[in-house]
Amino acid sequence: MSFSRRSFLERTTALAAAGFLPRILSAQEFEALEHGASGSASTAFRGRPLIVSSANGVRGVKVAYDMITKGDDPLDAAIEGVKIQELDPNDQSVGYGGLPNADGVVQLDASCMHGPTKRAGAVGCLEGIKTPSLVAKAVMDYTDHIMLVGEGAKRFALEMGFEEENLLTEKSRQDWLRWKANLNKGDAWLDRTGDAKIKFTTGTINMNAVTASGDIASITTTSGMSWKIPGRVGDSPIIGAGQYCDNTVGACGSTGRGESNIMACGAMLGVEFMRQGMAPEAAMMKVMERVIALSEKRLLDDNGRPRFDLNFYALTKDGRFAGACAYEGSSYAVCDEQGPRLVKSAFLFKASERPK
Repeated sequence: MSFSRRSFLERTTALAAAGFLPRILSAQEFEALEHGASGSASTAFRGRPLIVSSANGVRGVKVAYDMITKGDDPLDAAIEGVKIQELDPNDQSVGYGGLPNADGVVQLDASCMHGPTKRAGAVGCLEGIKTPSLVAKAVMDYTDHIMLVGEGAKRFALEMGFEEENLLTEKSRQDWLRWKANLNKGDAWLDRTGDAKIKFTTGTINMNAVTASGDIASITTTSGMSWKIPGRVGDSPIIGAGQYCDNTVGACGSTGRGESNIMACGAMLGVEFMRQGMAPEAAMMKVMERVIALSEKRLLDDNGRPRFDLNFYALTKDGRFAGACAYEGSSYAVCDEQGPRLVKSAFLFKASERPK
């Protein structure tokens, strides 16, 4: 979203009329919004620009990288990167076309952090808005809050000028009907046994960015766990769990089973490990170990290995990066001077060790 002094005043006036009291911005913060300035004190730092994302962001990392190399703000760049998936009806784990909850309603979550200004925003259980990433940024830019949820988040988005749209595509609706029909053999729905396998996803795209001057941002957005109980919120909109960044250290984000990541505050923990001197890969592996250690017995097999999937992605201020997961086979997306590509994630266990 672009900003001008006039649009700022118009929107804050509209919000005030609707009952929202915008946070008072300092002159420096307003100039940062108006001109896209980072507000960072790290202009003497010279590193290398870099974008790291979950694998479904392989298209978006190139878009974001091109933006930061042209001088754009890292959060603006990362949001443009994840918007590709939010607006893609074929990505059933994010935004428009995401698999719905148990009632057949698409509910979206997102959070973002802006390292230079030490600010963050998030939305949970947002309905009818294709780009929760932008709504999360609007919460950060226009309010004194961090998170808005449910009907309040939707009302805020509409007041900010976002358009309400039906997010349930026909493809996702048919998948929901298939799931519902096969949920209980004793119900009044005929089982659709001849159909394709019932889909399940924990969703999500995470993207982290660092500029050549060392400014950092992170964003995570999702439609959440498919067929979830209405109102469920995973780790994606939770600052410190689904994503976290510190402009002096780096950024970390995750995809996968959000409930398990929330228990460990995985993203913040990863950044803290890097602050203590760990390399990104070692830090992510340590976080994964911590997640498993905090897991309930029902989530682990007899050997203490997780029955769930969780992936972490990280970068540092000086341009190092890594991805890590529990089981062999995952990849993540990277874009730097070598161009966009998928990189194999580090892992704790071989694929053959995954519980059946």
